[in-house]
Amino acid sequence: MSKRGSVKKAVLAYSGGLDTSIILKWLIEEYGCEVVAFSADLGQGEELDHIPEKAKKTGASACHILDLREEFVRDFVFPMFRANAIYEGRYFLGTSIARPLIAKAQMEIAKKEGADAVSHGATGKGNDQVRFELAYYHFDPSVTVIAPWREWDLNSRTALENYARKHGIPVPTSKKFPWSSDRNLLHISFEGDILEDPWAEAPEEMYVLTTRPEDAPDQPEYVEIEFEKGDPVAVNGERMSPASLLAKLNELGGKHGIGRVDLLENRFVGMKSRGVYETPGGTILEEAHRAVESITMDREVMHLRDSLVPRYASMIYNGFWFAPEREAMQALIDQTQQTVNGTARVKLYKGHCRVVGRKSDTDSLFNVDFATFEADEVYNQADAEGFIKLNALRLRIRSLMNKKG
Repeated sequence: MSKRGSVKKAVLAYSGGLDTSIILKWLIEEYGCEVVAFSADLGQGEELDHIPEKAKKTGASACHILDLREEFVRDFVFPMFRANAIYEGRYFLGTSIARPLIAKAQMEIAKKEGADAVSHGATGKGNDQVRFELAYYHFDPSVTVIAPWREWDLNSRTALENYARKHGIPVPTSKKFPWSSDRNLLHISFEGDILEDPWAEAPEEMYVLTTRPEDAPDQPEYVEIEFEKGDPVAVNGERMSPASLLAKLNELGGKHGIGRVDLLENRFVGMKSRGVYETPGGTILEEAHRAVESITMDREVMHLRDSLVPRYASMIYNGFWFAPEREAMQALIDQTQQTVNGTARVKLYKGHCRVVGRKSDTDSLFNVDFATFEADEVYNQADAEGFIKLNALRLRIRSLMNKKG
């Protein structure tokens, strides 16, 4: 069935790589529509070089590149880190948290351009299709979404390369790094090729952000990170913007080989997938944040918040950033962070990040008069006997019943 005439203008989330370059041309050929390319600068650096030139040469009528680095860290990464959200205990959600912001900006471009459709390069097997499209429909319930990987018959690398050659799209000739990657200020991820064998070790040349731990400096480095209401605001006494602060922690962590993770994760669509991640700054940030929480958060408040973390992390992983349940949970999490004010000192050494100190001048709940092993006048140790007996009562009753039985 011909798609011509069904769409007049589409905004494509465009990376400049082979897949989205083919999608750009394919949209023009199959839908007969005008295509506007959009790229979000989330800290991927030189990957954005020559994007407008590539897009125009492939047929885009316009190309927008938006610098979203500060918004990304301030409004997406930091709120997530207030919750210490880690998916399945390992994954820092670096790709997951970027998608709702990209989709938000893409929809803003679509409105500005008067486009009647949006498109992305996510495959029909992955999580990103869900993350993008849930966000699209949040901003415009009637938007037309084009997902070429769910429509076309270009189902192999060879087919993609043949299509590219036919339409004059440059095909990378080097297969030195055949795995796919996704990079932003929080992390870089790797999938595919050798990583599809879960027994195979990731090659050292894959890593981009981190030094091999064995080659990291022989001397440890101490870093102090200051927090206000759960958000980091300064490194070693220097106040920084959110994006600058995370970039600084990436630099420090990368130098010491911190933040490498190799895992098998459960995708939302149902399959397991192997991924390798580098999250140097995020790893330091999570350790430091928990350290400040440990001295400033009430025990029961912390335990309540921690009980919600797996659900919160799954919401982000599965694409429900703009869902009302995530927003409601965020309100609770943010309330727990009102007293998280203080400084953590961490030690970086050969792939390890370890908290060695924490303090809070305004909100510390640690009182040495109560906690000391030395003599004190504020705690009667004999009171513990009644406390223990009351808590043991149900266990004693159960034991008596078992003996009678």
